[in-house]
Amino acid sequence: MSLALDPTAQDLLFREARTANSFTDEPVTEEQVQAIYELVKFGPTSMNQSPLRVTLVRSPEARERLVQHMAEGNRDKTAAAPLVAILSADNEFHEELPRLFPHFPQAKDAFFGDRGVRENQAALNASLQAAYFIVGVRAAGLAAGPMTGCDFEGVRKEFLDEDHTPLMVVNIGNPGPDAWFPRSPRLSYDEVVTTV
Repeated sequence: MSLALDPTAQDLLFREARTANSFTDEPVTEEQVQAIYELVKFGPTSMNQSPLRVTLVRSPEARERLVQHMAEGNRDKTAAAPLVAILSADNEFHEELPRLFPHFPQAKDAFFGDRGVRENQAALNASLQAAYFIVGVRAAGLAAGPMTGCDFEGVRKEFLDEDHTPLMVVNIGNPGPDAWFPRSPRLSYDEVVTTV
């Protein structure tokens, strides 16, 4: 059975896409980022929690502040990328549930009164949304360079607050020269899928 998605789109989103390590200096516009969000906001989360928050690092001053918190191997590419996004989980996502989950407005208090429960749910569901975000960047014809090599606590203190947990930093732009490492191997279907 074939997939419904056109093979060219399959390549763009998955088969040919890889983490970019260098970018051209062509800017990423606000319109492009809005188009990415308007697509990926429809990706599912549990009870429509939608806890992902995106902090766009555009100014040179903010970029300098971010680079100091990146792992050594990620500093140069973060400094040079046209746009950098900090993806975080909003641990107070439940405040939006009466609007986002209107058929059960009591969910806010019935399930998410405990901060620890919220943090676990926010991390899981924002991570799902971060994956959608990366695919959305690819759908826009751009390349993404997601990274977890950073001082997360430093990033949180510098750019966020106690209610937000950073998940990753994503460099975004058009791929530059030698942007790609060779494709790494993947596990086979039989190694991953079990039928019971």
